[in-house]
Amino acid sequence: MTQTARSRLDQLAGRWAIDPAHSSFDFIAKHMMVSKVRGSFGEFEGIFTVDLDGAKSSAEVRLKTASVDTKHADRDTHLRSPDFFDVEKFPEITFRSTGVELISADESRMTGDLTIKEVTRPVTLDVIFDDYVAKDAFGSARAGFSASTKVNREDFGLTWNVALETGGVLVSKEITLDLQIAATRIEA
Repeated sequence: MTQTARSRLDQLAGRWAIDPAHSSFDFIAKHMMVSKVRGSFGEFEGIFTVDLDGAKSSAEVRLKTASVDTKHADRDTHLRSPDFFDVEKFPEITFRSTGVELISADESRMTGDLTIKEVTRPVTLDVIFDDYVAKDAFGSARAGFSASTKVNREDFGLTWNVALETGGVLVSKEITLDLQIAATRIEA
Protein backbone atom coordinates (compact mmCIF):
# COMPACT_ATOMS: atom_id res chain seq x y z
CA MET A 1 0.00 0.00 0.00
CA THR A 2 1.38 3.40 -0.96
CA GLN A 3 1.83 6.16 1.61
CA THR A 4 -0.88 8.20 -0.14
CA ALA A 5 -3.35 5.31 0.05
CA ARG A 6 -2.52 4.74 3.73
CA SER A 7 -2.98 8.45 4.46
CA ARG A 8 -6.42 8.41 2.79
CA LEU A 9 -7.46 5.30 4.67
CA ASP A 10 -6.27 6.82 7.96
CA GLN A 11 -8.57 9.80 7.30
CA LEU A 12 -11.50 7.54 6.47
CA ALA A 13 -11.01 4.86 9.14
CA GLY A 14 -14.15 4.43 11.23
CA ARG A 15 -17.91 4.09 10.91
CA TRP A 16 -19.93 6.27 8.56
CA ALA A 17 -23.63 6.93 7.97
CA ILE A 18 -24.93 7.72 4.50
CA ASP A 19 -26.50 11.19 4.35
CA PRO A 20 -29.74 10.68 2.38
CA ALA A 21 -30.19 14.41 1.78
CA HIS A 22 -26.91 14.55 -0.16
CA SER A 23 -26.72 11.09 -1.73
CA SER A 24 -28.45 9.32 -4.61
CA PHE A 25 -29.09 5.73 -5.65
CA ASP A 26 -29.87 5.81 -9.36
CA PHE A 27 -30.44 3.19 -12.04
CA ILE A 28 -30.32 3.55 -15.82
CA ALA A 29 -32.17 1.33 -18.29
CA LYS A 30 -32.31 1.47 -22.05
CA HIS A 31 -35.85 2.16 -23.31
CA MET A 32 -37.02 0.81 -26.68
CA MET A 33 -33.36 0.09 -27.52
CA VAL A 34 -32.66 3.77 -28.33
CA SER A 35 -32.74 6.01 -25.26
CA LYS A 36 -31.83 5.80 -21.60
CA VAL A 37 -34.22 6.29 -18.72
CA ARG A 38 -32.88 7.20 -15.29
CA GLY A 39 -34.66 6.42 -12.07
CA SER A 40 -33.81 6.63 -8.40
CA PHE A 41 -34.80 5.46 -4.96
CA GLY A 42 -35.54 8.43 -2.72
CA GLU A 43 -35.68 6.61 0.62
CA PHE A 44 -32.65 4.70 1.84
CA GLU A 45 -30.25 4.25 4.72
CA GLY A 46 -26.81 2.84 5.06
CA ILE A 47 -23.83 2.39 7.34
CA PHE A 48 -20.30 1.48 6.37
CA THR A 49 -16.99 0.92 8.08
CA VAL A 50 -13.60 1.74 6.61
CA ASP A 51 -10.61 -0.16 8.00
CA LEU A 52 -6.94 -0.29 6.97
CA ASP A 53 -7.50 -4.03 6.70
CA GLY A 54 -9.93 -4.23 3.78
CA ALA A 55 -11.28 -7.52 5.14
CA LYS A 56 -12.63 -5.56 8.13
CA SER A 57 -14.30 -2.90 5.98
CA SER A 58 -18.03 -3.36 5.48
CA ALA A 59 -21.19 -1.75 4.14
CA GLU A 60 -24.90 -2.33 4.51
CA VAL A 61 -27.55 -0.39 2.59
CA ARG A 62 -31.36 -0.62 2.49
CA LEU A 63 -33.47 1.00 -0.24
CA LYS A 64 -37.25 1.38 0.06
CA THR A 65 -38.73 0.00 -3.17
CA ALA A 66 -41.89 2.14 -2.90
CA SER A 67 -39.68 5.24 -3.23
CA VAL A 68 -38.77 4.44 -6.87
CA ASP A 69 -39.02 7.58 -9.01
CA THR A 70 -38.45 7.95 -12.76
CA LYS A 71 -40.29 11.30 -13.08
CA HIS A 72 -43.17 9.50 -14.85
CA ALA A 73 -46.15 8.54 -12.65
CA ASP A 74 -47.50 5.71 -14.84
CA ARG A 75 -44.07 4.10 -15.18
CA ASP A 76 -43.45 4.45 -11.43
CA THR A 77 -46.77 2.74 -10.69
CA HIS A 78 -45.79 -0.10 -13.04
CA LEU A 79 -42.35 -0.41 -11.40
CA ARG A 80 -44.04 -0.74 -7.98
CA SER A 81 -46.35 -3.50 -9.27
CA PRO A 82 -45.74 -7.29 -9.19
CA ASP A 83 -44.35 -6.99 -12.76
CA PHE A 84 -41.24 -5.37 -11.27
CA PHE A 85 -40.44 -4.57 -7.62
CA ASP A 86 -43.75 -5.78 -6.10
CA VAL A 87 -43.38 -3.27 -3.28
CA GLU A 88 -46.21 -4.67 -1.16
CA LYS A 89 -44.47 -8.04 -0.92
CA PHE A 90 -40.83 -6.86 -1.14
CA PRO A 91 -40.49 -3.43 0.53
CA GLU A 92 -36.67 -3.31 0.48
CA ILE A 93 -33.65 -3.88 -1.69
CA THR A 94 -30.52 -4.64 0.35
CA PHE A 95 -26.78 -4.68 -0.24
CA ARG A 96 -24.30 -6.25 2.18
CA SER A 97 -20.61 -6.12 1.38
CA THR A 98 -18.49 -9.25 1.45
CA GLY A 99 -15.09 -7.73 0.63
CA VAL A 100 -13.17 -4.61 -0.31
CA GLU A 101 -10.08 -4.49 -2.51
CA LEU A 102 -7.99 -1.30 -2.53
CA ILE A 103 -6.89 -0.44 -6.07
CA SER A 104 -5.29 2.98 -5.41
CA ALA A 105 -5.58 5.92 -3.02
CA ASP A 106 -8.86 6.90 -4.71
CA GLU A 107 -10.23 3.62 -6.07
CA SER A 108 -11.47 0.35 -4.66
CA ARG A 109 -13.67 -2.58 -5.58
CA MET A 110 -16.40 -3.60 -3.19
CA THR A 111 -18.01 -6.99 -3.59
CA GLY A 112 -21.25 -7.84 -1.93
CA ASP A 113 -24.64 -9.47 -2.02
CA LEU A 114 -27.46 -7.53 -3.68
CA THR A 115 -30.95 -8.77 -2.79
CA ILE A 116 -34.01 -7.83 -4.84
CA LYS A 117 -37.32 -9.69 -4.40
CA GLU A 118 -35.61 -12.26 -2.12
CA VAL A 119 -33.13 -13.13 -4.89
CA THR A 120 -29.52 -12.59 -3.80
CA ARG A 121 -26.69 -12.30 -6.30
CA PRO A 122 -23.06 -11.20 -5.93
CA VAL A 123 -22.14 -7.83 -7.44
CA THR A 124 -18.94 -5.82 -7.65
CA LEU A 125 -19.03 -2.05 -7.29
CA ASP A 126 -16.27 0.14 -8.68
CA VAL A 127 -15.85 2.78 -5.97
CA ILE A 128 -14.16 6.17 -6.34
CA PHE A 129 -13.23 8.21 -3.27
CA ASP A 130 -14.22 11.77 -4.18
CA ASP A 131 -13.13 13.86 -1.20
CA TYR A 132 -13.00 14.30 2.56
CA VAL A 133 -13.32 17.19 4.99
CA ALA A 134 -12.51 16.86 8.69
CA LYS A 135 -15.22 19.37 9.61
CA ASP A 136 -18.14 20.34 7.39
CA ALA A 137 -20.52 23.28 7.92
CA PHE A 138 -22.36 21.23 10.55
CA GLY A 139 -19.23 20.22 12.47
CA SER A 140 -19.02 16.64 11.19
CA ALA A 141 -16.36 14.78 9.26
CA ARG A 142 -17.77 14.20 5.77
CA ALA A 143 -16.63 12.03 2.87
CA GLY A 144 -17.87 11.61 -0.69
CA PHE A 145 -17.83 8.50 -2.87
CA SER A 146 -19.09 7.46 -6.28
CA ALA A 147 -19.83 3.85 -7.16
CA SER A 148 -21.20 2.02 -10.16
CA THR A 149 -21.87 -1.42 -11.56
CA LYS A 150 -24.05 -3.16 -14.13
CA VAL A 151 -26.50 -5.96 -13.39
CA ASN A 152 -28.84 -8.13 -15.42
CA ARG A 153 -32.27 -7.37 -13.96
CA GLU A 154 -33.58 -10.79 -15.00
CA ASP A 155 -31.08 -12.36 -12.56
CA PHE A 156 -33.21 -10.81 -9.80
CA GLY A 157 -36.61 -11.91 -11.08
CA LEU A 158 -37.35 -8.61 -12.84
CA THR A 159 -38.34 -10.31 -16.08
CA TRP A 160 -41.31 -8.32 -17.41
CA ASN A 161 -40.77 -7.05 -20.95
CA VAL A 162 -42.44 -6.47 -24.32
CA ALA A 163 -40.92 -7.50 -27.65
CA LEU A 164 -40.83 -4.67 -30.20
CA GLU A 165 -42.11 -5.20 -33.75
CA THR A 166 -38.84 -3.84 -35.09
CA GLY A 167 -36.76 -6.16 -32.94
CA GLY A 168 -35.41 -5.77 -29.47
CA VAL A 169 -37.35 -5.19 -26.28
CA LEU A 170 -39.02 -2.33 -24.44
CA VAL A 171 -36.69 -2.42 -21.41
CA SER A 172 -33.04 -3.51 -21.48
CA LYS A 173 -31.92 -6.47 -19.42
CA GLU A 174 -28.72 -4.65 -18.45
CA ILE A 175 -29.19 -1.99 -15.80
CA THR A 176 -26.49 0.46 -14.71
CA LEU A 177 -26.45 1.30 -11.01
CA ASP A 178 -24.99 4.74 -10.23
CA LEU A 179 -24.43 5.78 -6.61
CA GLN A 180 -23.33 9.18 -5.35
CA ILE A 181 -22.65 8.95 -1.63
CA ALA A 182 -22.07 11.63 0.99
CA ALA A 183 -21.47 10.24 4.46
CA THR A 184 -20.81 11.59 7.92
CA ARG A 185 -18.60 9.96 10.51
CA ILE A 186 -20.37 8.21 13.37
CA GLU A 187 -18.57 9.22 16.53
CA ALA A 188 -17.90 6.38 18.97
